[in-house]
Amino acid sequence: MMNIKDYEFWFVAGSQHLYGEEALQNVEKNTKEIAEYLNDTGKLPYKIVFKGVMTTADGITQFMKDVNYNDNVAGVIVWAHTFSPAKNWIRGTKLLQKPLLHLATQYLDEIPYATIDFDYMNLHQSAHGDREYGYINARLGLNNKIVYGHWRDAETVAEIASWEDVAVACNESFNIRVCRFGDTMRDVACTEGDKVEAQIQLGWTVDYYPEGDLVEYVNAVTEAEIDAEYKKLADMYTMTVGDNQKEHFEHSVRYQLREYIAIKRFLDEGGYNAFCSNFQSLHGLEELPGLASQLLMRDGYGFGAEGDWKIAALTRLLKVLSHNDRTVFMEDYTLDLRKGHEAILGAHMLEVDPTIASDKPRVEVHPLGIGGKDDPARLVFTGAEGDAVDVTLADFRNGMKMIYYPVDCRKPEAETPYLPVAKQLWTPKCGLKKGSAEWIKAGGEHHTVLSFAVSCQQLRDLAAMLGLELVEIN
Repeated sequence: MMNIKDYEFWFVAGSQHLYGEEALQNVEKNTKEIAEYLNDTGKLPYKIVFKGVMTTADGITQFMKDVNYNDNVAGVIVWAHTFSPAKNWIRGTKLLQKPLLHLATQYLDEIPYATIDFDYMNLHQSAHGDREYGYINARLGLNNKIVYGHWRDAETVAEIASWEDVAVACNESFNIRVCRFGDTMRDVACTEGDKVEAQIQLGWTVDYYPEGDLVEYVNAVTEAEIDAEYKKLADMYTMTVGDNQKEHFEHSVRYQLREYIAIKRFLDEGGYNAFCSNFQSLHGLEELPGLASQLLMRDGYGFGAEGDWKIAALTRLLKVLSHNDRTVFMEDYTLDLRKGHEAILGAHMLEVDPTIASDKPRVEVHPLGIGGKDDPARLVFTGAEGDAVDVTLADFRNGMKMIYYPVDCRKPEAETPYLPVAKQLWTPKCGLKKGSAEWIKAGGEHHTVLSFAVSCQQLRDLAAMLGLELVEIN
C-alpha cells in the first residue's frame, strides 16, 4: 500500500593503479565479498549492488552521473580499500545529488602479526585511505554518513540498514504530493507555511482542491463498494453500536467508508500520497472524515488536520522511513501536571492511526461538537507503551525547522468514558517541564508525528540529508 519502489544502493571501492593490477583484483574481490555478505544477512531493507573499483577522476565522475539519473538508485556507499587519492573524487562528488555513505572498514578485522608484510600494507590501507577520502568530503561540506566498524559486525550492518531507510525516505521526499481539501484553519498560525519553499527544499508538491471536487467522488461510490469495505472493517475491528440506533450507527460507518473509498480514489488518480482536511471546510459532505482518515493513514497515506499540509507530508515521510510501522499523526491535547504523574495526553478529535493500538480498536459513532455536521464514526483505542520520538516541522522565514524529543509512551492511567477517541500518553525523556518549555521556545507546533519505529539517529541523518535545521530536545 505504501507504493515504494524497490530501491537499490550502489557500492564502490576507491583505489589507484600505484600498487599494480593484482592489488586491484584483490580490491574488487574483497569488495564483492562484502556486498554479498551484507545482502545475505537479510538485515538490509534494500539491496546493495557492487559497481566496481574507482581509480580515476573520469571514472568516478561518470559513476556519480549514472547514480543521479537512475531512479532506482537511492544512494551510494563508498569504501576506501586502499589509499584512494581524494582529488579524483572532487568533481563526481560535487555532482552527486543522492545520499552518500562512507563505509570506513577493513577487509580483515585483525592485524595478522605473524604474516604482515609490505604487500599486505599496500593492499589494506583503509586506516589512512578512509581519512584521505573523509577529508575531501569534509572539505566539500557534505552531510554524508560515516559508518565505522568491521563489515561483519552486527552493529555495522544495523547502522547501514538504518541509513538505507533514511536515504530512501530522502529520495521519496521528492515524490511526496499533498492534496489539500480546503484551506488551513482560520486564524491559526503554525499550520501556515511556504509551499514553494517546501518544494524547493524538501521536494513536496502541495495542491489545493475545493471540497466540491471531492464530493463528486463521494457521491459516485457504489453501495457494493461500501458493502465490501464494511465486511473488511467488521472482520478487523469491533463494531460497537453503543447508545446509537442501529440504523444511525450503520449509516455513519457506511458514510465514512464512502469517504474513505472516495478520498483514496481521488488521491490515487491524482498521484497524491498525503492529504489534509479541515472541519471548517466541509461544504457538501455529511461528516468530517474521521474513520476514513484513520483507515487511509493505516494504509500509509500522510495526513494533517486543520489543513496542516506540513504535518501531512511529514507523516508520509516518516511512514516511508519506518515502513509504516507504528508511526502516526498526533496532537498534544491535554496535560497531567501532578508530581509523579507528569504527562501529555495525545489524541485528536477523530484522526489517529490505529497502528499504535494496544487493544483491538472499536468502531464507534459519537457527536463531534464542532464542524456542524453529522455524528462521525471513528476508531477508538488505547495507544502503546515503549520508547518513541515525537516530531514536528515548523516554518520560519529563514527556512524549515524540524523539532523533536524522545519520549516514554505509556497507556493512560484510566479509561476516558466521555472522551471516545484514540489516545496515547507520553512524557518527554528530559521531563515534561524541560521538554515542553524548550519545545515552546523553539516554536514547535501542536501537531506532530509520533513514531515507535524511527530512531533519534535517523532523524539526525534525515535532517542532514534534507538540509533541515534540527532542534533536539534531549
